[in-house]
Formats: sequence, structure tokens, C-alpha cells
Amino acid sequence: MSAVARVIEGRPRDLGGFSVRRLLPASGKQTIGPFIFFDHMGPAVFALGQGVDVRPHPHIGLATVTYLFEGEFVHRDSLGTVQVISPGDVNWMVAGRGIVHSERTPPEARLRAQGSRIHGIQTWVALPKSGEDVEPSFVHHPASDLPEIRYAGCVLRLIAGEGWGERSPVAVSSPTMYADADLSSGATLELPVEVAERGVYVAQGEIDVDGRRHGVGEVVEFATGAAAVISAMGDSRVMAFGGAPLDGPRYIWWNFVSSSRERLDQAKRDWRDERFAPVPGDPECIPLPEQ
Repeated sequence: MSAVARVIEGRPRDLGGFSVRRLLPASGKQTIGPFIFFDHMGPAVFALGQGVDVRPHPHIGLATVTYLFEGEFVHRDSLGTVQVISPGDVNWMVAGRGIVHSERTPPEARLRAQGSRIHGIQTWVALPKSGEDVEPSFVHHPASDLPEIRYAGCVLRLIAGEGWGERSPVAVSSPTMYADADLSSGATLELPVEVAERGVYVAQGEIDVDGRRHGVGEVVEFATGAAAVISAMGDSRVMAFGGAPLDGPRYIWWNFVSSSRERLDQAKRDWRDERFAPVPGDPECIPLPEQ
């Protein structure tokens, strides 16, 4: 019996100047553990003077997680945070009852003659019902803070939660596993069997699972309790993620996540009527899609 429960193929989306692959939510599959949104950005190279400009926009009911392989972003939010994120760092922003943020390529990166680059993973982690309306917060963890676990041919960085006998310093709201694994050709990685819902995303290279190959842009979800072992068919990079199932379904509309449709409607009205706090130093905004 195969350990593979499902294979999800990324859907390409053009975000204006660079592309993303969207893995979650997928048809017939909203979440893996608390992860309700999973985007693979790039890799993209921008011309001199160009870069990513994600204008201020709101969130509720989730934590956003930015993790870069290449490039830099400047994060600004309505709490007054200004933070540059570099490869290997973790930006963990809890939206809770509501927060507004922007992400842009730093001015100095735009001036590089060789062009600025961006490549990474952006995820949303849905908050438990009891924490959907907590006070918003933002924490930055430099790459040096993350536990590094080494096996033969494998270097694994634990981004958040627990796994492989280690715990990340990144605070989570429910049982979570999130890791970045660099695998040399022929190396294997086994995911912790005690994690109820588990998946791996192939960000670079190619892996083998139960005799089937999976390449860039695919998530392999494993059956609960089954041995989950992947083998690298060449030098590869995978994101292992999952955790305990959510405490009920969630509704998603634009950048809002909630267990209540009424709460989503309230968030729409709040953004339309400018009741969210602004982002200091970044006066632009993205309007509601229906506007």
C-alpha cells in the first residue's frame, strides 16, 4: 500500500513581473496541517531599477510566513515594523484580529547592475478558532537562530514547530512541522511519523517516493501513520510541512481567513471603510477585489 495520499501540482499565476506556483488551497484539499496557503515565488530576475512591490494589504485569522532562498524583501506593517528579510531568515507575522503589511524589494537591491533576484516560499498558517482574533504581532528570526540537523547528504533547517528531535524558536499556535531540506543526489529523508498531516514540496531537483518521481512544482502528501521516505534523484531542495489538522473548516476570501463567514464580511467592510490601521511610511494600498 502506497504511503502517498495525494499529489498536488502547482498552478502558475502571474503577479506582474514574476510568477508563482500555488499549491494550497487546491481542488479537494484546503489544508495540510495548519497550512492553508502555499506559494512558490520565482525564481525571477528583475532588470535594473525593478523589483517586487506588494502594496499594503490586510489579513485576519492567520499567520503569514516568508522564507527566501534568494533575494531580499523589506517588510513594513501597521504595527510600525520595518524589517529586511534575507535568505534563510523567517518573518512570522500573526494577523489575528487584523494587520496590514507590504513587501517590497529594497531600494539598494533595485540598483544592482546585474538585477535583483527573488526566489522563495510564502505560506499562511491558519490560527486555531480560539486565536483567530488575538492581537497582531510580528517576529523576525535570523537564519542563525534556526536548528540545523545533518544526516548523510542532507542539511535540514527547522523553520517552525517540532521534528527530528528538535524544536524551532519560532512560536506557533498549534502543532506544526516546517523545514527546509537540502539533499545531495542519492540522499534520503524520512518525515516524522508522529506528525498527523505531512507533505513535501519539491522546490528544486527531483525526488523519488515509492518508486515514482516527483519534480519541481509538486506537493506529495502522505497518509497518516505511514512511513514517509523521500530519495533525491539529483541535488534537490524540498520543503517538509504539516502538523495537526485544523479544528474545523476555514473560509477564505482574498487575504482573509476565518471559521466564520460573518467575520470575513466584517473584514471586507473594515478595509473598504479604512478602519484597518495604516502602514507607517507606505501610504499606498491594494483595494478590495470587488472595488
